[in-house]
Amino acid sequence: MNCLDTKTRSRIVSCLIEGCSISSTCRMIGVSKGTVIKLLVDLGSACAEYHDRYVRNLKVRRMQADEIWCFVGAKAKNVKAEKKAEGWGDVWTWVGIDADTKLVLSYLVGGRDGGWAREFIDDCSRITNRVQITTDGHKAYLDAVEDAFGADIDYAQLLKIYGSPSEDEQRRYSPARCIGCDMKVVSGDPDPAHVSTSYVERQNLTMRMGMRRFTRLTNAFSKKVENHGHMVALHYMYYNFCRVHQTLRVTPAMEAKISDHVWSIEELIALMPKPIVKASMIEKNLTLAALSHLTASRQQI
Repeated sequence: MNCLDTKTRSRIVSCLIEGCSISSTCRMIGVSKGTVIKLLVDLGSACAEYHDRYVRNLKVRRMQADEIWCFVGAKAKNVKAEKKAEGWGDVWTWVGIDADTKLVLSYLVGGRDGGWAREFIDDCSRITNRVQITTDGHKAYLDAVEDAFGADIDYAQLLKIYGSPSEDEQRRYSPARCIGCDMKVVSGDPDPAHVSTSYVERQNLTMRMGMRRFTRLTNAFSKKVENHGHMVALHYMYYNFCRVHQTLRVTPAMEAKISDHVWSIEELIALMPKPIVKASMIEKNLTLAALSHLTASRQQI
């Protein structure tokens, strides 16, 4: 992967962030699967580190949080014990988004119990001011939000009410029809007009469209949970800094005043550390260059 030029790397990254699978990316670009995965791992790690370091000390008025389901290797009901130890099974991605700037403040790939909820909400506490938070009715949020923010928060849960599915809906691969919502004030004084999870749920759709492994009824799911996490990190770095939001006309990072321009794919790739070339490799290259020059001189003679 270190031998690829910037143009080829950009083409690979463009395919991955536009919803192509690793196999289809290999066929289109003409590189091996190991090369694509190596690039994904290195770039995903760099994106996660950059997000954690620079997306901080934010002033946010309204945050919406939600979790989206996916699986690695196989669904939980089909996973054997030895594969479960490798991370196979259901995987949830926790997402917190600023309702005004559409900036993804925090994300976490893991389970769906209280421990993961606490870790996710603790990371969301990088917000510096009093914020209004809206989540769904998942009970794990209650203790997590209280532990992270205490009483200095306006927090409400939005519980959706679903009707009984009809015979046609039972045969379709879709949830039951939502017939209403119930707002529950947990703490503080949240503004009822802004108690909503619409933006974060729309962002979930962007995830499923932008990452092939999130597509329903696909065989392009992740085979390793580590690769799954690296792809999520790459997606959100692109979403925040490179992709111009349709309604904002700028990127979410520009709207949040943490960037002054639209990042290119080349700038995204530049986040990766430069490869370290060993001295022996340099000597080998110099020797080959000297032999080539000597051969050329003999031919002239």
